[in-house]
This record gives sequence, C-alpha cells and structure tokens, in this order.
Amino acid sequence: MLDSVEVNATAAALLGMLRGGAATGYELAARAEEELGDFWTVTRSQVYRELTGMSERGLVQPQQPGPRDRRPYQLTDAGRAAFSVWLHQEPGSDVVRIPLLLRLAFADAIEPSRLAELTAAQRAQHAERLQRYREVERAALQHGASDRDLVTLRFGLRYEQAVVEWFDRDLSRLGQSNVSRSP
Repeated sequence: MLDSVEVNATAAALLGMLRGGAATGYELAARAEEELGDFWTVTRSQVYRELTGMSERGLVQPQQPGPRDRRPYQLTDAGRAAFSVWLHQEPGSDVVRIPLLLRLAFADAIEPSRLAELTAAQRAQHAERLQRYREVERAALQHGASDRDLVTLRFGLRYEQAVVEWFDRDLSRLGQSNVSRSP
C-alpha cells in the first residue's frame, strides 16, 4: 500500500483532472477555468506552483516538453492515492466570498445611484449565467447525461435562480428607501 500524501483542494482538483491523461499547466489552467470556474477559482500561477510541488512529492511525473516548451504532467500511483484520500475526506465548511455582499455591508456609504448601478450589473451577470446553465442542462439531457453528471450544474442552476430572486425581491427595495445598516 502506498503512503498517501495530503493535498490541498487546488492540488486535488489538478490531480482529478489528470486522471484523464497527461496535460500541461496551460491545459490544466484552461480546463479548470472551463470545468470548475463557476464554483472554484484556480489561477495559472497556482497551477504551476502546485504542479512543481506535486512533482517534487512524486504525485505527478513531468514528461518531455512538447510544442512551445510546454511540459505535460502525468498522474502517478501516489497521485491517484492522494486524490482518492482527499476525495473521501470530509470537505469542511463553505467559505463564502462574494464581493457585492462585502460592499453591501457598507451600503450606507454608497450613493444610491451607484448602488443601483452595481446591483443592476451584478443581477445581469447572474441572470446571464442562469440562462447559460439552463442551455447547458438542456444540451446535456439531450446527450443522455445522468443525474450524477448534472449534480454540480443543478446546484449552479438553483444558486443562480435564488440569487436572481434575491436581487428582485430584496435588493430592489434598496432603491426605494434609505439604506441603513442594522446594529
């Protein structure tokens, strides 16, 4: 039995994506943005830093550089084991970091017209994402996706729907009254 190495969530995400075959840091960053970007942020610098660290710990094996000197990384048995351990651990508590909510905590200091602009722009982004998720779900269902395949997408659908409803019900009131902070 291999001794498992503990990994953080970003490293685990990269290990999970490498299960499908070798990939370069550039490819992994692009895949992370496309596949995970709606609910997990992975920057390019994090990708390269994690790949270096995982290579040093034997979780991935660098391959020969390809075009543009891009080096693919292959998942090792130790990497598979570390990913499996991480995958089966308790995920821990959610950490919510929403820039608009941070600003709304100080809404009394925002001019009403600027507050209306900020909230309208944010609502439009969420409504657009909700529409995109609905389109992705329809296409996935047409291609035979299972409930298991759609579980993260459906969370996103429900989240975006709730956020748009929150904008419409609660934030629309901000423009109708003086904004004051609760004690």
